[in-house]
Amino acid sequence: MSRIHLLSPRLANQIAAGEVVERPASVVKELLENSLDAGADTVDIDIEQGGIKRMRIRDNGSGIDKDDLPLAISRHATSKILALDDLEAVGTLGFRGEALASIASVSRLSLSSNTFDEGAGWLARCEGRDMTVGVEPTAHPRGTSVEVRDLFFNTPARRKFLRTEKTEYSRIDDVLKKLALSHFDVAFTLRHNSKPARRFPAATTQLEQERRVAAVCGPAFMEQARFFNTEVGDLRLWGWLGAPTFSRSQADLQFFYVNGRSIRDKVVSHAVRQAYQDVLYHGRHPAYVLFLELPATDVDVNVHPTKHEVRFRESRTVHGFLYGSLSRIVAEMGPGRDAGEPSSGIVTGVPVTHVDGGISAATMQHDTPTPAYQHPVIFPARDRGTVGEQMAVYQLPGQKGDGVAGSNNSSNGDVTEQTEIPPLGYALSQLRGIYILAENREGLVLVDMHAAHERITYEQMKTAYNSVGVAAQPLLVPEALALSEKEADCGESHLSLFETLGITLQRAGPESLLVRAVPALLRGAAVEPLVRDVLADLLTHGTTRRIEEHINEILSTMACHGSVRAGRQLTLTEMNALLREMEATERSGQCNHGRPTWTQLSMNELDALFMRGR
Repeated sequence: MSRIHLLSPRLANQIAAGEVVERPASVVKELLENSLDAGADTVDIDIEQGGIKRMRIRDNGSGIDKDDLPLAISRHATSKILALDDLEAVGTLGFRGEALASIASVSRLSLSSNTFDEGAGWLARCEGRDMTVGVEPTAHPRGTSVEVRDLFFNTPARRKFLRTEKTEYSRIDDVLKKLALSHFDVAFTLRHNSKPARRFPAATTQLEQERRVAAVCGPAFMEQARFFNTEVGDLRLWGWLGAPTFSRSQADLQFFYVNGRSIRDKVVSHAVRQAYQDVLYHGRHPAYVLFLELPATDVDVNVHPTKHEVRFRESRTVHGFLYGSLSRIVAEMGPGRDAGEPSSGIVTGVPVTHVDGGISAATMQHDTPTPAYQHPVIFPARDRGTVGEQMAVYQLPGQKGDGVAGSNNSSNGDVTEQTEIPPLGYALSQLRGIYILAENREGLVLVDMHAAHERITYEQMKTAYNSVGVAAQPLLVPEALALSEKEADCGESHLSLFETLGITLQRAGPESLLVRAVPALLRGAAVEPLVRDVLADLLTHGTTRRIEEHINEILSTMACHGSVRAGRQLTLTEMNALLREMEATERSGQCNHGRPTWTQLSMNELDALFMRGR
């Protein structure tokens, strides 16, 4: 084995480039982040052959001094941090000072910059095996331009892993979209092979921001998304949350930013998944554009070379805040609350310790006034029998008696003349004992009778169960669990938490626990996998809702069996009472299994079906 020796600067930079520069999109990301950190409000991107042949990023930022140009291309040289304290509170997108050096080691790089509005700028190029930098004057406006040619020309092993021009361009486009969503005040322009490809004008108002979001995520997302703004203490969450009915087969419309940085984080994804838990169809993914803001000292961004991951110092608090905020917004996405309707006011609240250590959704209080449509008759929570017994009398204008749906002697009158029409309108008839047909201001409303009543029953059962707490059922013979010492220590340190969940644990040895009681509703269920899942959640996320999820599954099954069945003939009074209850019930847009409970056909859509007006 040869003696230890120092690597050459070029070889060291090429090794570092393996972490930073994976493909042309990686180069564009690093250079765009430098432009944004320099305070640019206009950035132009010009690429050729998917970035493999040429990439040029030009901005109007603060620029780089002549004497600093050689340093800018040196490894671990930056103006963004100076001491350890700066690293613990990073407020910029870049901070390691290795991007330009890594890019220059695997390409032909030139850097032009000017710090003044007038006068000549300066051009720096890397030359030779030792990456010496030559500086010469050049014409350049205020700002910086970086041109990268022939990526991986000197590392053929890396070049052969590049994909087609179309694929590489698509990845560059994805990088631009992510940054465009997090920097609304910056104008971006993208050209590919000398042709305009994408343009994002600066967006300062909410309407302009929504146009940019629609340009990235599609108009359909904006039609089904709701804007919100939530603050609790030093934590702020805002953005656009897609309706559960606008779910995706893949997680391709999920944008999450922490202090303006696009990240992927298991704490975040877990909180979002729980917020959508019982309103998404199996295997579907929600769509969202979310921005989390918190003090820079509370998040560590120096945990991954590409800065795609972060570490929260109080991950349990962040998880509780995200879940509490998002579940509240999802719950409000029901009939009569437009998915795209912005929240009026800011959600405020005081953090309250919940059983999972997070912030309870019930503590988040909205300043939005209660809509008038929530005041009509609501079913009583007790004495639930048949649908006819559950539904309160709701006499409608023009109704005669209590006729069966579809009978010709009952009429709703002209609903368009009413001063205030409920969001789901008034029932007209029933189709095959399955669907309710109703008329509102927009046109025709179709309601899946069983799915809607199933959600209503489910929510009422959850409310009733939560109001009395989790009742524990002692086991006649305690069940011993063989665990790892780490799992046993976790269980012992969270005994009080398990008690609130209805589970009584006792340490029986270094690698074992005894289960002495379980939730009464879960007696007969397999105890060992349930406790193991709870411990896994606590070890990974610092919180758990596993018990609640199991209880909710049982309540969901009970609600399904206790709901009105297809084929049941309802009277107009019963149908209207069901519509009113849907309007007053959270998450009533979907049944317990994530299927939609109602849909709307506007008059324009109906006219188009019959080609009226053509």
